[in-house]
Amino acid sequence: MRYNYGSEESLDYAEVNRAVEAVFREHARGHVQMPPKVYITFEHGDFRTMPAYVPALGMAGVKIVNVHPDNRAAGLPTVMALTVILDVETGIPKAIINATRLTDMRTGAAGAVAAKYLAPKKEVVLGVIGSGRQAEAQVEAISRELVITGIRVWSREEKNARAFAGRFKAHSATATSVEKACDADVVVTTTPSRKPIVMHEWIHDGTHINAIGADAPGKEELDPLILKRAKVFVDDRPQAIHSGEINVPIAKGLFHAHDIAGTLGEVVVGVKGRRRPDEVTVFDSTGLAIQDLAIAQLAMAGGQVIELPFP
Repeated sequence: MRYNYGSEESLDYAEVNRAVEAVFREHARGHVQMPPKVYITFEHGDFRTMPAYVPALGMAGVKIVNVHPDNRAAGLPTVMALTVILDVETGIPKAIINATRLTDMRTGAAGAVAAKYLAPKKEVVLGVIGSGRQAEAQVEAISRELVITGIRVWSREEKNARAFAGRFKAHSATATSVEKACDADVVVTTTPSRKPIVMHEWIHDGTHINAIGADAPGKEELDPLILKRAKVFVDDRPQAIHSGEINVPIAKGLFHAHDIAGTLGEVVVGVKGRRRPDEVTVFDSTGLAIQDLAIAQLAMAGGQVIELPFP
């Protein structure tokens, strides 16, 4: 068995995007096993277990991942993760992987795949709501699929938005108001908000939105009127209904499961997607265990390892 560390340093977003795109394709074809993630909740956060098997990869395993929104104040990542990979034939553990940075990358890659297929054009102004690690991952991953001609970023802390803009000067990034950040071709939301912060009237026709932050029951970032207006694509129906951007509107009767336009996998294989340039589209991302297996395979092929005898 191997313990992988520092393995993300050898990965490029372009290869991660392709690997994640491939497992979404397998998901659409029904060629994966992946029960919905299980949540254990604490007073200030939660952790989730995420098992999956992807026969096309010959990969099976489980990720344990926490989300503690107050961690940044203590100098800790909001999200930390550990993935255990099992041998499909024998069940013996093959690897334990530090998946904290890998989780950022695979989530960014899902947003990039969604933007590749659902953005209204290939050269875009990108609006970013939130300025943390996942916001950075979304920009890095999307930049491998689309030409970003400008970034408008908003954060609750203006200093964080300015610092974020400084890191992406090459994309003409500027800190701005939340309303101005929504005036973009592609809008990415990456906050832990439990009430809408992106309003319906701020989103113009043709915009694509990656709704990333709502990944647990009770979280939401978008005005439900946006969902009623848009074509909403999810990564996985059961997970999105339980804990995605649509979970609160569904609980309140403002959106319904039958309103879901399709899954990202169905978009990738071409059976669903944007049909008109003026449509508003939303990708509701909850994060899938199959994404973790896809990036784990890449990480196991490189990086640094420590051999851990087992059994």
